[in-house]
Amino acid sequence: MTHMGQRIVVVGTTGSGKTTVAHQLAQRLGYPHVELDALYWGPNWAEAPLAVFRERIVQALSADAWIADGNYGKVRDIVWGRADTLVWLDYKLPIILWQLARRAFQRILTRKDLWNGNRETFRGQFLSRDSLFLYALSSHSRHRREYAAMLASSEYAHLALVHLRSPQETHKWLSNLGSRLGTHWPPTVSLGRR
Repeated sequence: MTHMGQRIVVVGTTGSGKTTVAHQLAQRLGYPHVELDALYWGPNWAEAPLAVFRERIVQALSADAWIADGNYGKVRDIVWGRADTLVWLDYKLPIILWQLARRAFQRILTRKDLWNGNRETFRGQFLSRDSLFLYALSSHSRHRREYAAMLASSEYAHLALVHLRSPQETHKWLSNLGSRLGTHWPPTVSLGRR
């Protein structure tokens, strides 16, 4: 019998719901939630210098158990290398764009404080070259190819994979997680592994 992973990373294209899923997992399992964006973005959307960001990641993931979310390639060796389980939210692009739009409007209307006083703006989301919509459009196919290749490599063979292809599948998996905690891990939802 395999036990529940204690160091879990949640990945997926921007807007897929990584932070929401990671937060829900952290609540259910009682593990700390590490949001990589919070370690990367400083006030006024200033990016952390690479050495500082990597050191923050090393410190944040030094515990025996955690749930992390984020796609930062520049720290993947640390995050994926230390993780024992990877949850991949591999949704179709229209779903991603719909979720991203809903999230953007909610954050803009509520003026939600994200990290270090940063807030999303209409201009930044819809009228900027730095728009997350443009990023999602340009990175969706690339992430799918890269993740599939990396997860098939020996470098990340240690990771138990939970490959979720729709919000409905994710919801079902999270709903059933409680009954799985005392049984088998990873769940049989793992699709297309190697």
